[in-house]
Amino acid sequence: MRTIGLFHKQKKQPEEKPVEVPPQTPEPQEKSYLKAMPLKDLADLEHIKSEVKNGNILILRITPLASKSIEEVKQAVNQLYEFAESIQGDIARLGEERVVICPPNIRIWREKTQIAPSEPLPTAA
Repeated sequence: MRTIGLFHKQKKQPEEKPVEVPPQTPEPQEKSYLKAMPLKDLADLEHIKSEVKNGNILILRITPLASKSIEEVKQAVNQLYEFAESIQGDIARLGEERVVICPPNIRIWREKTQIAPSEPLPTAA
């Protein structure tokens, strides 16, 4: 710095040119798929869990396992329910024969049903 009278004058610094950063292109996301598959055996659960962890939505037909053992169906559905909760996914029944299980970024829409009161509602009359 040089002093001129009461004011200080700074030496000019060479201007730095801004470094151009190329625009970032978003990483291509892997695609998610809606897959339908049968649940034939409890051994299928690991493959199902892997598919959901990879971001896929699965519609499982449970009748092949149900024709063998209702107890195994209950066990499988309980395991899938616990799995869906553990990954913050979603699971729901689709009729009598199917179950849908979704990864964390997908929610299953459920229609809110009104429960009919056991006593008639009072009227203004």
